[in-house]
Parts: sequence; C-alpha cells; structure tokens
Amino acid sequence: MSDTASSAPRVPKRVAAVILNSLKGGVVPRIGLPYITVGREVEIRALLTDLDLIADGGASFRFLVGRYGAGKSFLLQTIRTHAMGESFVVADADLSPERRLQGGQGQGLATYRELIRNLSTKTRPEGGALGLILDRWVANVNAEGETDGEARARASVAGLEELVHGFDFARMLVRYYRASTEGDEETKSSVSRWLRGEFRTKTEAKSELGTSVIITDDDWYDYVKLIAAFLRGAGYRGMLVLIDELVNLYKIPNAITRQYNYEKVLTMYNDTLQGKAHYLGIIMGGTPTSIEDRRRGVFSYEALRSRLTQGRFAREDMRDMLAPIIRLHPLTYEELLVLIEKLGQIHAGYFGYTSTITDEDLAAFLQIEFGRVGADSHLTPREVIRDFIELLDIAFQNPEMDISNLLRDEGAVTDAGKPADAGGDAPFAEFTI
Repeated sequence: MSDTASSAPRVPKRVAAVILNSLKGGVVPRIGLPYITVGREVEIRALLTDLDLIADGGASFRFLVGRYGAGKSFLLQTIRTHAMGESFVVADADLSPERRLQGGQGQGLATYRELIRNLSTKTRPEGGALGLILDRWVANVNAEGETDGEARARASVAGLEELVHGFDFARMLVRYYRASTEGDEETKSSVSRWLRGEFRTKTEAKSELGTSVIITDDDWYDYVKLIAAFLRGAGYRGMLVLIDELVNLYKIPNAITRQYNYEKVLTMYNDTLQGKAHYLGIIMGGTPTSIEDRRRGVFSYEALRSRLTQGRFAREDMRDMLAPIIRLHPLTYEELLVLIEKLGQIHAGYFGYTSTITDEDLAAFLQIEFGRVGADSHLTPREVIRDFIELLDIAFQNPEMDISNLLRDEGAVTDAGKPADAGGDAPFAEFTI
C-alpha cells in the first residue's frame, strides 16, 4: 500500500459498516462520505459557490446530469453534508411514481411531505428537524427580550406576509410561539402537522387550528419558499433542496401530466433565477436521457429546452460550470485508484485484519475493470466499487486464497506479475462445438 494508508483517518465501525453495506448494495451512504470522497473538485467548487449566493439572500437552480452509477447521488449527498456543516438546512427527496412535482392524486404534496420529513441540520443530520428549527426560532425570539414576546414573534415573521400564502404561514408560526410559551403541546403538534402538509381536509384544519387554509398539491412549492425565507430568522443561512431521480418524470406515460410536471420545474427555475425566491437553492439529479430526450425528457418542454441548451462555445475540455446543467464526467483512472485504496483500508479496519493488498493488486483490478469493451466511456464508479468490495469480501472469507491469485484467475496478471498477453492463439488452441 502507499504512504496514504498509514496516515488515513480511522473510520468508526458503525460508519464503516454503513459505507460498505451501502456501496455494495449500489446506494449512497448518508454518513461517512468524507472518508471516501475523491475527485469532483470542479463540480463541488461550482456548487459551493451557489451556497455563498444563497447565504447572501439569493437563489440558485442546478441540474446534475450523469448516467446511472456515475455519481449523481454521491455528489448530492456530499453537498448535503457540507451544506449542513455550514449552517444550512437541507431537504432531500427522491422522485417516484408516488412522488412527483405535480399530480392529480396528491403526488406533488407527497414530495413536499418527503422534503419536510427529511429536513436536516448539522445537529439533526438524519432528518426530522422541523421541531428543532421551530424551537430554535422560539428561543431566538425569547432571547431578544423578556416582555411582550408574542409581539416580537409577530414582528420576526412580518416580512413573510408579503409572500404568497405568507399571511397564513406567519399566523401559524405565531400560534406555535404562543403554544410554546403556554406549554400547549397539543397546539404545537397541530401546527407542526400543518407545516408538514398532513391535514387532508380544510374542515380538519379548521377544527384544530381555526384556519381553512391547508397546503395542497398546487401550492406546496410556495410554502418551500416561505420556509426558506423563515429559516434566516431561525438562525440558519438558508435552505438547500435536493431532488433526485428526475427520470421518474421522464417515465410518466401520460403526456399532459408530464408537461404539468415540467411546468413546475420551469416555475422553480424562473423563481430562483429571477430573484423571486430568497435563501433557497434547488439541485435536481437526472440521467442524460431524462433531460435531453426531445420526446419525453425535460427538453420536450420547449420553454425549458431553450433555457437549458448548451451554448456554442462550450466543449468537452472547456466546460461552463456556471451553467444551469452540470454534466458529470467519468472519474479518471487515478481517482478510481485512490477510491479503491480507501475502500481497502475501511474494509480491513472494519473486519479487523491487516490488509495485504498491494498497489500492484489495485492496478491489476482496475486493469480488469477497464479491460471491458466500452469501459472508457461506460464504466461507472458504482460498478467498480461493487466489484472491488465483492473481491475484498471473497478474499476475507477465503483467507487461504491470495488476492493476486483471484486476479490472476480473471486473467489480469500472469505469474510474473505482468499484464497477461492478449496476443497469441492460446484461447483458440482447443475448443468443442
């Protein structure tokens, strides 16, 4: 192993288990990402620039585009972790047939509920931070003085009343403050339910909170903007919304429903770039087909296609990282080498053995991976990671078998430790039809 092995930080066993199990299953772990992050410096730098804009009261909108397994979800989770560390509130959701941006059967509201359920902060990274945020806002209001707290609470949210649905939103926050000072847990719970969009009928909201306004499938995005503006008063720098699996909009069979969803994307795009939203960043992840397909993808909606199409000066070697669409390129050979070296260290630390895998073994493994037809353009980190963890698991469960022997069986190295000769007619010397 290289010198970086001895200087690598020790990974806690709980975190190592999550990392290994998640990556072998093809999903991104929600914790421990700093231990395995490699590459993507340009993309990360561009998205961190957006965080500075959001903190200054602006808004941003980005598409992350890459093939399945190229690292979209990984990059989203990396930005999520960094944003929480910088005092942002992060909400994330994966779209599905039941969760869309717009729908006739509450699919849009289901996405809103998922976003609010996954509200995360630095001290509550696993989600469910709505109550914590509200209580922090109450504490900030109380810290401003000892008398007439409700008037201070009303003044704290007065600016929200100018926004769409802001009056009802501000009134619910004041109700929450009053219930907190009076110790009325039932009302606090009802206000939290209202903010989570869990009241199904206006009658139900009227009986519990005295309001006939509820969050619906048509206006849930307006409340996302209100929450983003409110968070500033609660002591946070802004809100970052991460929406993954945009391909589920591409898969909607009904063309009209699909267009309604793309209209909602256009609304979000226009609001953030025209300055109608504040302290809000939105990042959506999708495959190239889900974005660029002119028949079913985002580009099938002409208003979006004309806004998002790449300009004439951008090239493969000169990408515009300030454009709305960030296209993920494959990780380089060197970056993958660093990645699998880190995974080898984590695996050895978790199972408690001394790693015997050498730099030559790592190179031989990558030689096998890149030896596939079309690997230069189609090999994804997900496939490399899954194969490497499988190799480590097999070697650990069969201690009598050396890693080099396993790789040699795959034809990566010869007995001399050199790449196998692809020439000659040995494979064709004997065969049976």
